[in-house]
Amino acid sequence: MNSSTLAEIDTTTELMTFQTLLTSLENGIFTITVNRPDKLNALNKATLEDLSNALAEAKSNNDIKGIIITGSGEKAFVAGADISEFAQLDSKAGVAFAAKGQAIYKEIENCPKPIIAAVNGFALGGGCELAMACHMRIASDKAKFGQPEVSLGLIPGYGGTQRLTQHIGRGRATELLMTGDIINASDAYRVGLCNYLVTPEELIPKCTEILTRIISKAPFAVAEIVKCVDAHYTDGVDGFKVEVQSFGACCDTDDFKEGSTAFLAKRKPVFTGK
Repeated sequence: MNSSTLAEIDTTTELMTFQTLLTSLENGIFTITVNRPDKLNALNKATLEDLSNALAEAKSNNDIKGIIITGSGEKAFVAGADISEFAQLDSKAGVAFAAKGQAIYKEIENCPKPIIAAVNGFALGGGCELAMACHMRIASDKAKFGQPEVSLGLIPGYGGTQRLTQHIGRGRATELLMTGDIINASDAYRVGLCNYLVTPEELIPKCTEILTRIISKAPFAVAEIVKCVDAHYTDGVDGFKVEVQSFGACCDTDDFKEGSTAFLAKRKPVFTGK
């Protein structure tokens, strides 16, 4: 595998290198590219570990304000998990395998910095689950989505049964999960699985444009929005109460004072994340 190259534009930050990922940092946007094109970027144990480590770097690095996850090449975002790694699993090993993937995808879902999946091709199985764990999905018109695990005698294990239902509703999700059907980008957009449908050339620029708008806002408020939205889908948690507490926490920040002062003064706010 090729290792990641350091971003040439952001010379102030030295990025980690990875076995299965390429990374770059430009204007606060950290791009993570799954780089196994000969395997259609299929996920293996090394890829999952690299994703977890890249996310940890993104959360701890103050120069990183937003994240794009995409796949290398023109054919695939991530075309699923590497079947060779789980074909011989028994029940006990299968539980551990699924739990590990779910934990990493939960890290993505809970990340306080905005993450957009730039879906440039096949997003199947674990790849569809990866895209759904991101905060938003922008799809190229070449993209295809699906959870075809049932064709292997399996079900999705990285949260697919839950997040697909959240995104497109029970009836549609149940049909796709039971049939293993793969849908094109237009149908994915129609049912609400992706936020925008663009040409391949427009994919990364559209993600960049959205993230640029988001990272111009108060970072603490953005992080609290992630927390509140996640609370809606967390069993035993009252999302309205979480929102009340987050609202109060925002009121104690310097960014709230700056935002309200700037509004009254009819100028653009300058947020510091404090």
